[in-house]
Amino acid sequence: MKLLLLEDDQALGQTLQRVLTRKGFEVRHLSHCEPLLCEAKAFGPQVVLLDLKLGAATSLPFIEPLRALLPQARILVITGYAAIASAVAAIKAGADDYLPKPLDMASLLAAIGGEQRLGAEAAPLPPARLEWEHIQKVLADNDGNVSATARSLGMHRRTLQRKLAKHPVACEPDNGAHSS
Repeated sequence: MKLLLLEDDQALGQTLQRVLTRKGFEVRHLSHCEPLLCEAKAFGPQVVLLDLKLGAATSLPFIEPLRALLPQARILVITGYAAIASAVAAIKAGADDYLPKPLDMASLLAAIGGEQRLGAEAAPLPPARLEWEHIQKVLADNDGNVSATARSLGMHRRTLQRKLAKHPVACEPDNGAHSS
């Protein structure tokens, strides 16, 4: 099975490529998004694994063209900055699944195979994670405007900026493998 991987973190990308190759995939790794559509057309993968955050850019605008180019492919979005707003945007654009980092290989392989994942999704989110998700939704509703979001949330703008500067609160125990 052919898998196209877009991951700007070279170490993580090479690790995923090596592990997935051992699992029987033919993997091509890209570290930036410019050649993504051309490579997808030429390679014809059955699975496309996209890192959401690529430096200052995002892979979200590539999901719809990839879906049009590869209608039968599984398109999976992975991210170290998981938020409900970006998950909804990815799924609406045509992604099949959205996985938070650090990646659990069993969950990744299940998502590649189209299997339902149980476990972390069934567990209730901790309050700090719920707050993070709510802030992300309100921020998206305000088109990324921090001042308007702070007013909507009834908090000081600087307090909101401090909260936004932090990484999202993990839903599962952190094994130290966070990446963008």
